[in-house]
Amino acid sequence: MAKAKKVAPNTKEKDTREFFEALALMGQEKGIPLDYLVERIKTAIALAVKKDPAGSEESIVEIDPETMRFYVAMRKEVVEELEDPLTQITLEDAVKYDGKARIGEIVEIPLEPKKFGRIAAQSAKHVIRQGIREAEKGLLFQEFRSRQHDIVTATVLRVDPKREIVTLEIGNSEAVLPKSEQVPGEELVDGQKIRVYVVDAQNGEKGPRLMISRTHPSLVKRLFEMQVPEIYDGVVEIKAISREAGSRSKLAVMSRDENVDPVGACIGPKGARVSSIVEELGGEKIDVVPYSEDPAQFISAALSPATVLSVEIVENDPPSCRVTVPDHQLSLAIGNKGQNARLAAKLTGWKIDIRPESGFYGEDEE
Repeated sequence: MAKAKKVAPNTKEKDTREFFEALALMGQEKGIPLDYLVERIKTAIALAVKKDPAGSEESIVEIDPETMRFYVAMRKEVVEELEDPLTQITLEDAVKYDGKARIGEIVEIPLEPKKFGRIAAQSAKHVIRQGIREAEKGLLFQEFRSRQHDIVTATVLRVDPKREIVTLEIGNSEAVLPKSEQVPGEELVDGQKIRVYVVDAQNGEKGPRLMISRTHPSLVKRLFEMQVPEIYDGVVEIKAISREAGSRSKLAVMSRDENVDPVGACIGPKGARVSSIVEELGGEKIDVVPYSEDPAQFISAALSPATVLSVEIVENDPPSCRVTVPDHQLSLAIGNKGQNARLAAKLTGWKIDIRPESGFYGEDEE
């Protein structure tokens, strides 16, 4: 009995199949969309064809993962006498690729990637590699943008006492917390978990980077949104916030439901909600006050814990007022080094002049 002949596998089909399998695997490993990879590779191959000594200025590159079609060809004009081998081909040579070729027509000359030459192949690899890096950076930047204006949990990797910066690990990336965005007096140690506020995401020369902060007022705002369900649901709204990181913050809140006390909701049962935020911020004091459309009421509340006897509007442009407090509460209203008055002014947007009930520090009233 005659032995059946073994059919040798089509080398070209095998190479093409392996190419698409490798492409799909690369996309999965790197998390890069297949369409993006295909476009970058098509561009790279077109560039490789152009750079090849026997190449053409014009080429066709078709890569279709669904049909596994991999087709590369040069396009040249059929001429009687060859003047420019990069763009032209003689009729004698053209009919080898297209038996119906005629003078003045354009023929396609199919190419094997292996024939591009070593220099062209290296060029293609470089562009593909660059494209993959760009795609990875693009995906990372999109991920960073999605975290913008939000709180993320980070791990302290390194503390550099000389440069006074802290390197943090956020997901699979690193970010630098500069001294200006660190809470004064807060000591961070390697391995410590902390929460930071993502101020911005930027695309720099060295790739995407996160601008993070521990001092931004919105860090406090986001912590309250996470801790207080009424804020998350939109029943209670944070109208304004002022902060001196590591020392004190003031929060003005209002309720959209008359049955919900906005201040009580933020403080929580036995102060549990606000206490957890104070702990997260390393003991930073937090005053939660009711917001009011009435400037006098809002300013009075903002100067808490001091009691305000009266608020006199002096000017509306810029808005400024004169506040009278009991003599024994003057220092409380002003606060240590003027902090309470300063935070109240930031919270309300008003310039506040605090006076004791008994007089005007010996000055004559204008």
